[in-house]
Amino acid sequence: MRKAVVFDIGRVLFEWQLGALFEKLIADREELDWFLANVVTEEWHFEHDRGRALADMVPERIALFPQYESHIRAYAERFNETIPGPVAGTHALVERLAARGVPLFCLTNFGDEFFAAFRPTEPIFDLFEDIVVSGVEKVAKPDARIYEIVEQRSGRSGAALFFTDDNPANIAAARARGWDAHLFTDAKRLEAQLVEAGLL
Repeated sequence: MRKAVVFDIGRVLFEWQLGALFEKLIADREELDWFLANVVTEEWHFEHDRGRALADMVPERIALFPQYESHIRAYAERFNETIPGPVAGTHALVERLAARGVPLFCLTNFGDEFFAAFRPTEPIFDLFEDIVVSGVEKVAKPDARIYEIVEQRSGRSGAALFFTDDNPANIAAARARGWDAHLFTDAKRLEAQLVEAGLL
C-alpha cells in the first residue's frame, strides 16, 4: 500500500490568527491584546475544536464579558476572517503530491461548525481523500484516539503515514504511534522532508 501524507490545516495549509478578525473590531492595540488573552482566547476556542457547540459556548462567554457581546458574536459569525489565506508554498506541495498520485489526508483540530463554513470556500480540499475533523469526532490532537481514527479511515498505520503539523505535542503523539511525523516550520523544509521520504 502506498504511503500517504497527512496534513494539519491550521498554520500548515492555512494561516490562522484570531487577531486577524478582531484587529478590525478593536483599534487599540493594548485592548486587543487583553481581549485575545482573556475573552476570545485560543484556549477557549479549543473547546469548539473538541466538539463543544457554539450555542453553548457563546452565551456563556457573553455572560462573563457582556461588554464584548458583539465581538463574541462576531467570533461565531465571522470565523472565516480569522483565516487570512494559505500558508506560503504548501498548496503547491499538495498539488504536486496529488499529481504524483500520493494519497492525501487531513487531520485537523477544527470546530465542526466552523469547518462546515470554511470547507466549501477552498477547492484545495478536493484533492484530499478524507479530512478528519476534531469537532466532528469530538476528540482532538494530541489524544491518541483521533490518530487511531485516521489509521482506520486511511487503512494505514505506522510508517505508512507521513504527517506534518506545527504543534510539537501533536508530532510527539503521532511518533508514539510509529508515524513518520515531521514538525512543520515552512514549505521549503517540508518539501525537503517529502523528497527525503521519496514522496516528491
